[in-house]
Amino acid sequence: MTNLANLLDQLNLESNIALEDIPELDLYMDQVIQLFERNFGSSTRNEGEKVLTKTMINNYAKGKLFLPIKNKKYSKEHLILISLIYQLKGGLSIQDIKQTLEGINQRTESGQFELNQFYQSYLRLHEKNIEIFKDDVLQMEQDVKQEVSTLEADESEELEIVLLIASLINISNFYRKTAEKLVDQLAAKNAKKD
Repeated sequence: MTNLANLLDQLNLESNIALEDIPELDLYMDQVIQLFERNFGSSTRNEGEKVLTKTMINNYAKGKLFLPIKNKKYSKEHLILISLIYQLKGGLSIQDIKQTLEGINQRTESGQFELNQFYQSYLRLHEKNIEIFKDDVLQMEQDVKQEVSTLEADESEELEIVLLIASLINISNFYRKTAEKLVDQLAAKNAKKD
């Protein structure tokens, strides 16, 4: 099997938009797209893959995934929310993302909430999650090798790769299903408020 530690490094998991990367001035859509391409472009699967497009941003706005835009410009708060949407869309539906961010949007829009501090907390957790993830994947690789060694089969490298892929997807599904259940709890809690 290829060196999994090298493969994990190629994922550019550290890619993110730090608060200091977000200008204090409001940005036009093209500037928002450039900022995201600059910060997340190295983490795409294929070279031609777009991180963010005008259509995506317009769909997020129409779907009310973030607070309303003023004068076709995006504030620091919009950029933080779009960054969170970018991260969440890998595992949640657009409707689930809307439900997840609804309270954050309301608090931010009413001025009752310091979105910068919340986002900084997210970034700290992101860094911790990278280390946990890398350790878990490398341990999983060892577990897979152990399992394959018990099989009487040729092409053990291919079997290791397939079993590792299946295990990674399995774990990913566990996390996604847990997140979906939390979204459902949040939705039920918000429905009681209304």
